[in-house]
Amino acid sequence: MNKTGIVKSSLQRAAKFVIFRILFNGIYCMHAKKPVNTNKVLFVEVREPEISNSFSLLYKKLKKDSHYQIHTHFLRTGFAGKLEYTRRCTAMLRDMADAKYVFLNDGCNVTGSIPMRSETILTQTWHACGAFKKFGFSTAELKYGESAQEMKKYPYYGNTAYVTLSSPEIAWAYEEAMLLGGRRECMKATGVSRTDVFFQPRFLNAARAHVQSCVPFAGGRKVILYAPTFRGHASGAYAPDCLDIRMLRQELGREYVLIIKHHPFVKNPPPVPPDCADFAKDVTKELSIEELLCASDICISDYSSLVFEYSLFERPMLFYAYDLEDYFDWRGFYYDFDELAPGPVVRTNEEIIDFIRHIEARFDRDRVRQFRKRFMSACDGHATQRILELVFGRSFGRTE
Repeated sequence: MNKTGIVKSSLQRAAKFVIFRILFNGIYCMHAKKPVNTNKVLFVEVREPEISNSFSLLYKKLKKDSHYQIHTHFLRTGFAGKLEYTRRCTAMLRDMADAKYVFLNDGCNVTGSIPMRSETILTQTWHACGAFKKFGFSTAELKYGESAQEMKKYPYYGNTAYVTLSSPEIAWAYEEAMLLGGRRECMKATGVSRTDVFFQPRFLNAARAHVQSCVPFAGGRKVILYAPTFRGHASGAYAPDCLDIRMLRQELGREYVLIIKHHPFVKNPPPVPPDCADFAKDVTKELSIEELLCASDICISDYSSLVFEYSLFERPMLFYAYDLEDYFDWRGFYYDFDELAPGPVVRTNEEIIDFIRHIEARFDRDRVRQFRKRFMSACDGHATQRILELVFGRSFGRTE
């Protein structure tokens, strides 16, 4: 690094210290002098502009209970400008200072770095199931992550009381990622709230009907869902662009349709070729991933954690990992990718077509069942109920 770079880096570190240690800590501590409000509940969305599926069922259940005062904050990390982001953070800290309950579903070094009062219960309902690609401290010193020193100085998961998990199997990975080593008591295999809808017949029926209305050309054909994760950092996320839609249409179009769902962080996804409009459609803005998982017959993904949820349906899935080595260097995985994947790992469009053509003979349902048992054992349709009872220490009844 040259002299200019060193000076710039030093100024950035100094500015961050002032904002976190003086501004954020000062605002929180000043407002934390008030008595704790035992009925106040905060839902903090770190990136999303609205209540996301990770919070949806918990939020709706608590809103129906007049006993609690529900507050929401949307920080827009990586999306809001610096001044706007600072304003949103200070507003959240003022509100959080006397709150009894706080829910997060992503890492947040603002809430993790303050001297949080002991009365507050911060629950991390992480936005994904299982443990696939690395996150948090597990990415320290990788291209995707920050330095280990920086993550320890401004921890993203400090002050956490509970972390809700889809299975006991993955507790070790979350301890590592969240710098909660030696605090296994924080890890609670309650199941993941957002998966409860997959056990509700009313939701399943409505999801299938909605998909059919949005993709009327599907007719009697089977549905292939292509749902890759993004590449790059969240703020500048871009989509993979190696799926040959024309080839898939030519080889599979008589029996299948292709529905595409890009990650919500992707701003400019690759378009569907106009001459494939009778075979493929991008429904990213029209349909939720939950609806699509319910209604699809086959799922093609890459490194997305949605395959954990999809395993609940015990349907075929395959992994289009054409850039596996690059992605491993960028972010890495908690388990050996080829051994973990409950379906074929392919590198080419030809391999995708070949597997789908011979799917009846090659689909290994037992492999998917073992994957589900290992990573999704706590997801049975009652996760929301268990999380609420864990946090609030009282019964909330069944979630429907």
